[in-house]
Amino acid sequence: MHGIRFPASEAHRLDDPARKVWLPPAEALRALTLRSGDTIADVGAGTGYFSLPLAHAVGPDGKVYAVDAQAEMLSLLKRKIDRSELSNIILIHAEAGQTGVPASCCSLFFLANVWHEIEDPIAVIGEAMRVLKPGGSIAILDWRTDVEPEHGPPLDDRVDASRAMETLRSAGFGQVCSINVGQYSWLVQGKKLP
Repeated sequence: MHGIRFPASEAHRLDDPARKVWLPPAEALRALTLRSGDTIADVGAGTGYFSLPLAHAVGPDGKVYAVDAQAEMLSLLKRKIDRSELSNIILIHAEAGQTGVPASCCSLFFLANVWHEIEDPIAVIGEAMRVLKPGGSIAILDWRTDVEPEHGPPLDDRVDASRAMETLRSAGFGQVCSINVGQYSWLVQGKKLP
């Protein structure tokens, strides 16, 4: 993990329509087994590539905390929310290790394409434990190390899924598993034990 953030000046790349081909949000959401009324922390939300589909998936009784450390990203996401019919997304300007999300309120703590950027994964895992309900899940989606980087960071900056799985197990998460999503990503999930 190298701690270099995706620059807000490149935010247009996050909304490139081609991205939906090689990282289909629906494929990732199917793996998350979301329910209407769920509360989700989308940490590293960026311009809302996943926040918006997550908000639709949990419905009007659910909630998505869209957390990002870059105010510019949240500003772009706010414009999208203002143009949509969604009223269940709450924007939070914060770091991944201190999200400001209320304690024990989330059924899912989701990190998409930011795990390789995180400098202190232990702090982020601790924050996930703090905001998750008992039985809640963490889901980390990031770049595969076994495919050439047509998109995403260089191979040297990527983190293997097995390392993420070991980090979750070491922190006390159970039912840790991994699948590939889209053409370039892995998705590691674990459950907070009661």
